[in-house]
Amino acid sequence: MRILITDGNERVALAAARSLIRAGHTVCVTAPTRLSLAGVSRGVRTHRLATNPFTEPASYATELGHVIRQEGATVLLPMTDASLEAVLENRSILPDEVLLPFPNLETYRAGSDKARILELARASGFGVPETRIVATPGDGDVDMADDFFPAVVKPHRSVVMEGGVRRKLVVTHVSNAVECRRTLADLPAAAFPVLLQRRVSGVGEGFFALRWGGRTVSMFAHRRLREKPPAGGVSVYRESIALDDGLMGPGLRLLDALDWQGVAMIECKREEATGRQVIMEVNGRFWGSLQLAIDAGVDFPSLLVRCAAGETVPFSGDYRVGIRSRWFWGDVDHLYLRLRNGSRLGALRDFLRVNPRRNRSEVWRWRDPAPFVVETLQWFGLLRPDHSM
Repeated sequence: MRILITDGNERVALAAARSLIRAGHTVCVTAPTRLSLAGVSRGVRTHRLATNPFTEPASYATELGHVIRQEGATVLLPMTDASLEAVLENRSILPDEVLLPFPNLETYRAGSDKARILELARASGFGVPETRIVATPGDGDVDMADDFFPAVVKPHRSVVMEGGVRRKLVVTHVSNAVECRRTLADLPAAAFPVLLQRRVSGVGEGFFALRWGGRTVSMFAHRRLREKPPAGGVSVYRESIALDDGLMGPGLRLLDALDWQGVAMIECKREEATGRQVIMEVNGRFWGSLQLAIDAGVDFPSLLVRCAAGETVPFSGDYRVGIRSRWFWGDVDHLYLRLRNGSRLGALRDFLRVNPRRNRSEVWRWRDPAPFVVETLQWFGLLRPDHSM
């Protein structure tokens, strides 16, 4: 099949491209730059896009439609929230024959709404953080007693519309009520309702699944070992772990309640005090650490394309436990932040402790070195991932 992958400067796009090339598909990648992480991968065709899914969603879908027709693409795989939502909103602009193996717009938005997902998660058996809802800007009825902090401020969705333009919002850690009110004041009205949640102490774990035609096709789980920033953020070093009922059971029930179609990640924390799985959010698309699942033996991109093509794919739940994946330049950033904060000996020891038998480099591959070269140039500021070169 001929696959079109968007957002070529994302590591997840690289993981998907490598997977599908290996499976024998023809892969084309789009990006806003001439050189992109996935676009320089071995065997990949590349197209540079002039439009931005955040600011011009309809034009973005139109430009993708031109590439689909030019390449004869049969499957479209958007890789970020912005590109996926732009495509789902403007599905009628795309050629009818191209397959888009994701949930419909209503279901996708239901899964992406952090406020709405809390009750579904609780009913499915997940723990839920202690939460206070800030319904509107300037809402003065929310209790911000000192004993509630530290906490996190979460807009109900990661991408919102503001003045006809999409805006990406982030989760912000706050230490006290003053920081909290300052953070809330900086948010656009479209970010509300906002969740104010007491910070959960524990290790980050994730449940990943592919659901198709009302049945689960594959599952996977991982544990975060290091993040950027160190206090909590994107994972830079993670490990495959066995599926356990406390993570898998609620995860399957939640996806069933949403009547999910496609891939999904449910991000949790295993609460230190109780051991229960506390939900953080649901991502209704491929996730940043996708390469780990592939390296451990669950090839989600290939399985999804097989499902989209109409194949009855047998259940795939076996994978290697203990495989670790390291995003090298992200781990360098993690090291720098820890060194800056004074944790020198421990930070260096952790960074240098690598077991070649179970550690995999997320981007570097001996048979496909170009993506790592591009990422290195981007990290040093010699290439910019969001501007033309």
